[in-house]
Amino acid sequence: MKTIAKYFVNGLLTALPIVLALYIVVKVFQFLDGILGTLLKERMKNDYIPGIGILTTLLLITVLGWLSSQYLSGKVIKLTDRLLEKIPFVKTVYSVIKDTIHSLIGEKKSFSTVVMIEHPDTGLKNIGFVTAENMDELGAELNDHVAVYIPQTFQIAGFTFLVHKDRIKILDIKPEEAMKFLLSGGVSTKQQKKHLNDNAS
Repeated sequence: MKTIAKYFVNGLLTALPIVLALYIVVKVFQFLDGILGTLLKERMKNDYIPGIGILTTLLLITVLGWLSSQYLSGKVIKLTDRLLEKIPFVKTVYSVIKDTIHSLIGEKKSFSTVVMIEHPDTGLKNIGFVTAENMDELGAELNDHVAVYIPQTFQIAGFTFLVHKDRIKILDIKPEEAMKFLLSGGVSTKQQKKHLNDNAS
């Protein structure tokens, strides 16, 4: 009976990551394909091939990127950008989305510097990412602080702390490895935990 239970657990540990990974990939594919796929299906009907929606979306994004680099069309896009940043409520939502996307895939990427924060009262340590190094807009008393984002385990949500520069230690860890470590609750890989232990000592 113990042998059967052991085989079942091994099978579960093998199957679950594969099934969940495939499920997520399929859902992301369906979402991206459905952005323009719904419109294309109505026009193409029986000739529609799954994936055309994604290819069309990528093509339109590339064309938009090209247009933004041209003089006349670039002016129109910048004018639209300024207009959205002046409309009440819309400007808040738009600026948050814009800044977040630019921080992830723009030229000035955030989440590229991994740091460790130590709490002097308890001795506990947190691993996080520097998302902003200039806090002047929040007041002169914070000009020697940086914004550190600390993700929560098993979810995308997290906390943003303003930490004095003397209280952080930059770690020599790839952001991807640190994010895996944090989101998995520290159970991602032995190698990642070894890096964290070496840097924390």
